[in-house]
Amino acid sequence: MAGNVKLSKYMSYLLRHSPAAAGLTMDDRGWVVLDSLTKACIAAGRARRPQDVLDAVSENNKQRFEISADGSAIRAAQGHSVDVDLGLAPAIPPPILFHGTVARLVGTILTEGLRPMGRAHVHLSPDIESAQRVGQRRGKPVVLSVDATAMHEAGCGFFESSNGVWLVAHVPPQYLR
Repeated sequence: MAGNVKLSKYMSYLLRHSPAAAGLTMDDRGWVVLDSLTKACIAAGRARRPQDVLDAVSENNKQRFEISADGSAIRAAQGHSVDVDLGLAPAIPPPILFHGTVARLVGTILTEGLRPMGRAHVHLSPDIESAQRVGQRRGKPVVLSVDATAMHEAGCGFFESSNGVWLVAHVPPQYLR
């Protein structure tokens, strides 16, 4: 399992931020040829066999990756810092969404709102438990609630990724609690 975590992080890096680091070509929808990614992971010593990459996809508890319907391509479900169009349709969010962070950032967030910080979107969780898991990656988690209904009514566009993460360009501070 530890090998899959390291492999999954490497795949996330390539598929979200730097496909060129492994000589991969990404299309405008974020897709990379699965065989090319597999060969890159093996060449980098992150995987021993093609099945390791498929296992990292299927065993990822956050379902960070999508494999194309024909099985020939792979992409990250969200979290890109490179410019991609995931083809997500605008969606009506649930009334409240959540964001996990750590205490040292709460003051700034409540003043400035949530910003994508180098990514294409702010990521919001549909439930408190998911937000807590996100926040605890960097310390003791603090979960903020987002008045998604009020934001949506004010014209903010929301998108839901294939793994249930809600995406929005920015969360102004007045919608945070």
